[in-house]
Amino acid sequence: MRFDRKTALVTGGARGIGLAITERLLSEGARVAIVDRDPSVEAVAKTLGPSARALVADVTRSAEVDRAVGAAHAWADRLDIVVNNAGITGRSYPIWELSDEDWQQVLAVDLTSVFYVCRAAVKLMLPRQAGRIVNIASIAGKEGNPTLVPYSSAKAGVIGLTKALAKEVATRGILVHAVAPAVIGTELLQQMTKDTVDMLVAKIPMGRVGTPAEVATLVAWLASDECTFTTGAVHDLSGGRATY
Repeated sequence: MRFDRKTALVTGGARGIGLAITERLLSEGARVAIVDRDPSVEAVAKTLGPSARALVADVTRSAEVDRAVGAAHAWADRLDIVVNNAGITGRSYPIWELSDEDWQQVLAVDLTSVFYVCRAAVKLMLPRQAGRIVNIASIAGKEGNPTLVPYSSAKAGVIGLTKALAKEVATRGILVHAVAPAVIGTELLQQMTKDTVDMLVAKIPMGRVGTPAEVATLVAWLASDECTFTTGAVHDLSGGRATY
């Protein structure tokens, strides 16, 4: 199996896309530390078996991130794969109806947490000169979605962070990628208005939402040793919406 004896960390791994990624990595032999602020992650990890470990942490707090990343590394004295998946869409309203809190909450969860996790993980990957980091961005970060200004801004930041970090560690054996999904069928859709969801699906040439399993398939390849000469790229998963 391509992830045999490797250790992965997935944020927001208790449900949705994060859970699908966790299950895919486990199925190919990885040990997976699942980071989530919801204590239910402990029950999820138990159902997944001994190769899954729950780490309850708030990824918007740097001290908790450092603790969780350190614990994942200490599990087998290595950290091979990191997937920054934790995220929220925030309220779906035009900018003039958004509060300071709306902005700050989405930026903290969707962008600042990625910085915290990458910073902690890279410090542990550098001595081994090896690692894979996959950041879940969004097509909104490339095109911008109306009524989702904080989310679009945060995901654009994730794309910029990915490209910059990839260049910093390109000669250190660490590859950094972003995945930019369009609409994926998870509970996050419930945070949006029906009009917003309908508008987003209408932009997809395939005429449907994506599935968490489709995201997990792409992430698994990017996290594998089969991916060797690609870094700093944004990989679209948009049903044909984005072709650049």
